[in-house]
Amino acid sequence: MKALFTHDNVRRCAWCAGSDLMRHYHDLEWGRPVDSDRRLFEKLCLEGFQCGLSWATILNKRERFREVFHGFDPDRVAAFGARDINRLLKDAGIIRHRGKIESTINNALRAIEARRAHGSLAALAWSFAPAGRQPAPRSLGDLPAKTDASTALSKALKAAGWTYVGPTTVYAFMQAVGMVNDHLVGCAARGAATAARKAFAVPAGR
Repeated sequence: MKALFTHDNVRRCAWCAGSDLMRHYHDLEWGRPVDSDRRLFEKLCLEGFQCGLSWATILNKRERFREVFHGFDPDRVAAFGARDINRLLKDAGIIRHRGKIESTINNALRAIEARRAHGSLAALAWSFAPAGRQPAPRSLGDLPAKTDASTALSKALKAAGWTYVGPTTVYAFMQAVGMVNDHLVGCAARGAATAARKAFAVPAGR
């Protein structure tokens, strides 16, 4: 795959070439900093659902995921029981994987605990964001599968009882929510993501 591609005279990271939905996600969401607990919880859960699948598959189903998991409100998801699991296993609009569904419910409880312990899930997650200026990737080969920061956050989450949060999954999460800017040099979205990160106030913990 080429590192960059051009569509409508705009150069973008080549991974978003497959559809308008992917391009919209790449242009306006991926790499932009997020401090909403609900959105961070959603992203961690969806990255877990992605394990073994493509992000395009998850993105195409994201609206249905949001419907059945009540907008990824941790308080509501934490109350799910066996009847909810069985209902979700029959819903073709999402990924019908018992382990990942049960993980989402478990992680909702962990998100509530993080809020109590740290003030917010955002404060916990962003405390692991790499400090200082990061090297700008010029090719797909420059993008790591995991980093020391993602490994450290993964270990912290696992120690707190989270599941489906391995270091590779967590690095994808960090890329998506703007903790790192992995838009390639030459990508039109890189500058906007950089500016958004500079203007972003990192959530403070207790």
